[in-house]
Amino acid sequence: MTLAAIPSPAQGVWELGPFPIRAYALCIIAGIVAACWITERRWVARGGRPGEVLDIAVWAVPFGILGGRVYHVISTPQPYFGEGGDPLRAFAIWEGGLGIWGAIALGGVGAWIACRRRGIPLPPFADAITPGLLVAQAIGRLGNWWNQELFGSPTTLPWALEIDPVHRPAGYEAFATFHPTFLYELLWNLAAAAVVIWADRRFRLSHGRAFALYVALYCAGRLWIEILRIDDANRILGVRLNVFTCIVVGLLAVAYLVWQRGRPREVLDRAGDGDGDDDHTAVAADETPTGAATSPDADEPDRVRDRSHDTPGTP
Repeated sequence: MTLAAIPSPAQGVWELGPFPIRAYALCIIAGIVAACWITERRWVARGGRPGEVLDIAVWAVPFGILGGRVYHVISTPQPYFGEGGDPLRAFAIWEGGLGIWGAIALGGVGAWIACRRRGIPLPPFADAITPGLLVAQAIGRLGNWWNQELFGSPTTLPWALEIDPVHRPAGYEAFATFHPTFLYELLWNLAAAAVVIWADRRFRLSHGRAFALYVALYCAGRLWIEILRIDDANRILGVRLNVFTCIVVGLLAVAYLVWQRGRPREVLDRAGDGDGDDDHTAVAADETPTGAATSPDADEPDRVRDRSHDTPGTP
């Protein structure tokens, strides 16, 4: 008997005339907005220019959504290409289903293209965007709650999640409450964001190390959360594909952290050419030109200084 439970929403779609308003889509949009706002503040603090984050997001977001959907369809093909499946539903992103691994991978490609177009080195930008990504993922998980999807195995814990009969998978029709894995991941992501911000300030992470820390932390949490889930997914040796992905990607992230340990934070050298297509060069903090150490920004550990307005000889 369950003493308490988290109720699921009665509906996740509202009709506004001929236009459906979907809670899942609103959560994704809210996450993107939050990520852009957080990243803008961090990027400008590190020496980036206002507006650059949105310029990069124009490329990264569409690439990320496409990558997330492709990974989801590949890793969970049954609803689309299995028995009784509908291949056209693979394009129905509004129904839910974005794989974070594909979103990060292809979103990173979009960010790389945008950074190259603006002459921005990708590693410093990746470090700046990291906490925002985690917050965006946390907000996006609320969309799973609205859709009553991606929950875990049956449980009677006080924080169990109520699932309507129509959304219960085959073999679980007799169970009413399940592990709220969306909530576990939401809380884990917010905690990981706090850890990344703390570590970034404490150890002055650079050269993509903040991003690597995010990947390692996320994989550690997603590993045990993935084991709880009961939705259909491809399996290898009886184990969900995403479990292997967490292990492999997480170990690669840890290896990168070890490989890049001790590197000083880069200083973003901004030599504007006046036409809006600026050249950004990241150099190590200990390679700053003589005299730069006397700058008022030199003692700010969390800032990559904007030197676009410096004149020769200016400290």
